[in-house]
Amino acid sequence: MRLDEPGLERWGKRIGELVNAPVFLGIRGPLGAGKSVLARAIGRGAGVTQAMPSPSFNLVFRYVASSGIEVVHMDLYRVNDPDELTELGWDDLGQPNEIVIVEWPERAGERLPANHWLIHLAVAAGSPDLRDVSVDRCGSPAELPGFPMRVWGAE
Repeated sequence: MRLDEPGLERWGKRIGELVNAPVFLGIRGPLGAGKSVLARAIGRGAGVTQAMPSPSFNLVFRYVASSGIEVVHMDLYRVNDPDELTELGWDDLGQPNEIVIVEWPERAGERLPANHWLIHLAVAAGSPDLRDVSVDRCGSPAELPGFPMRVWGAE
């Protein structure tokens, strides 16, 4: 599936509005693929009203959304070993009221929860304004609204 940035934002917002917590969403892709764009859209959909900067340097941000849901946004790019995740509160993630969004989830290795979604983003070949998007369901996570993707600005 191909999405432009507005389509990616619409889809992310819909996820945040409709997904049932707890849910763990891993977002994979190279630098510049739109991981933070999608994460912010999910947060906005869940009701986060404050700015959501990329957690590249802080590694983790927590937001209480107007809906009462807590959105946890993590960036594991600078994590060198999955054992470092304990210091970030990894073992406490997945509370009943949490939407957990993790950029670079592959850095968690075997510590990824059994039930999660992996969203893959890539810049479309020959179309730098489009993203190729694919989604993998791992285990039995909560349903992902809008998946399979239908009309979210898709090509």
